[in-house]
This record gives sequence, structure tokens and C-alpha cells, in this order.
Amino acid sequence: MKQYSLLNHAPLLICGLACAALPSHAQTWPSRPVRIVNPTQPGGVSDIVARSLAHKFTETLGQTFIVDNRPGANGIIGVDLVAKASADGNTLLAGTNGQLVANSAVFAKLPFDAVRDFAPITIAVTSPFLLVVHASLPAKTVAELVALVKAKPAMSYSSFGPASIAHFGMELVQLRTGMKMTHVPYKGGAPSAAALVAGEVNASLDSVQNQLQFIRGNRVRALALAHSTRLKMLPDVPTTAEAGVAGVEIGGWYALLAPAGTPRTVVNRLYEESVKAFKSSPELRERFESTGSDILLNTPADFAARIKREIAEYTKVAREANITVSQ
Repeated sequence: MKQYSLLNHAPLLICGLACAALPSHAQTWPSRPVRIVNPTQPGGVSDIVARSLAHKFTETLGQTFIVDNRPGANGIIGVDLVAKASADGNTLLAGTNGQLVANSAVFAKLPFDAVRDFAPITIAVTSPFLLVVHASLPAKTVAELVALVKAKPAMSYSSFGPASIAHFGMELVQLRTGMKMTHVPYKGGAPSAAALVAGEVNASLDSVQNQLQFIRGNRVRALALAHSTRLKMLPDVPTTAEAGVAGVEIGGWYALLAPAGTPRTVVNRLYEESVKAFKSSPELRERFESTGSDILLNTPADFAARIKREIAEYTKVAREANITVSQ
């Protein structure tokens, strides 16, 4: 009689048990609440984007998505927390170009690598910046501002803080135009905007969201939009290229990332759900577009390439404009 041994079928048996015990991550994720770390204070654009997506993901994925605000150290604290988290899809980052790109361009040492340590998912929203001046300033165009600054070299501009996107943007404008203003950093976008409205500084490169109410109230004047096309809500404001300043298209972006090594099925699912969230919710799109923002939703591959490209570009600007921070 022929004898059968389990040993003869061990490979098949082991494979069967493994397949039964380990279903695909796409089928099991998310199996518990997911945390989205936001390295900024509550209330800003990054926070609004994160909470909007968290709400939609909770509805569609059957698990609770929680936004965890971890501000501090130019966003480094929150970003590093996600970089070192388990790559299981249960910890995500609501990141910005300020935290990932600008920091990478100016800090000699960071506890994370913006390219190596993350799996980019998508940039959900972008917000172009405006070159604005105090309403009392006689300059009506960029060319007039340049002439005025060269005649009065003591003029100043505000930013969100040292090495912020607003700081980089204004230094880039100055490199392209040859004017030189004194940089006055503030702790965030709201204080920076308030300083311009109060006349503490003469100019700023700021987001449309921060400045729209002041432009409409004739308290500041918009000279140019650092974007490829004009905004429907500000049709009379030329782009920087139209205003004679080539190569200045800059603004903030607000994105979703995961720790490097997160299963590709999870990254792709989050990208698909992000696209679905905005497509299925006209009121969500309107919430951002009404303040001059664009809904981007680029692919993970496109997002990864953009991070690399922008770090190289910002590093060059930092070197040419001597943008530094103490560490």
C-alpha cells in the first residue's frame, strides 16, 4: 500500500495556511482608526484640508480618521513623527511644501529625509501667492514698486517666518527684479497679513486666502499673482509673467503622505479616495476654489517627482539669496 506523508505536501500546505492567515492589505486596511498628523495649529488651510479628507475617508472607508495637530519647530516635529511611524497605513501626514521642501532647502540637518522617508499620496490643494503692498504706497505695478524700492531702500516686507514659502517667494521676486527690501518675519500667516494691513511693513508675498478680504476692502493692493493664469475673482491682477517678472510661480501646497514602505495598495487606495472625495462633493471644491485655491490631486508618482524637483529649485534660491536659519 502506498504511503502518503504530510511532508510530501508541506510546501502546498504552508502556502495555503499563509494565504488564509494573511489576506491582502487592500482587503484588511483600515482595520483600526487612522491618524492624520498635521504639523500646524488648527484652523489653517492645511488643517482644513486634513479635516475635510478625514471626514470623507471616515464615511467611505468604514473606520475613523482622526486629525492630530502636532505643531512646532517649523513643522519638523510632526513631520518627523510620521517619518518614524509604522508603515502600515495607520499614520499619515498632512504635509506642506513649507515643511517638506523649504525645510529641506535650508536646514543642514533634519531628522527626516523628505524624499527617502515618505510615500507621497497626492497634493490635494494648491494656493497661489500674490505680491501685495499697503494701500498707501503709490506703486500700482510691479515696475513702479521696483523703482520705488530702489529710490527708498529702507522699505520692508513681511513673511510667515524665516525660510517660509512666503520668505522664499519674496526673495525670488527680488532676485528676478533687482530690488532689495528688508525681511520682517512674523509667526504665521495671520500676523504677517495683519502687519501689512497696519502699515508695519510695505509689502508681502502672501496667499490669496490671507489677503482677499483686505484687497476687496481696499486696505492692500495686489500687484501680481505668482501663478500661470489670472484668477476669475481677481481678473484685473496680472500674473507675474505679465507683470514682467519671469520664472516666479509660487504658492503653498497641501498634501497627504504616508511613511516610506507603506503598502502600494494602501497608497493607491488613499489617492483614489482623495479624488473621489472632491469629485463627489461640489461644496468641498467650492470651499477652496472660492478663496483662490486650485484642486490638484496629482498622482503619487507625479507628487514624488515634484518634491524632488522643488527641493532642488528651493535649494538654489536659498543659496543665491543667502536664506539661512539657525539650528
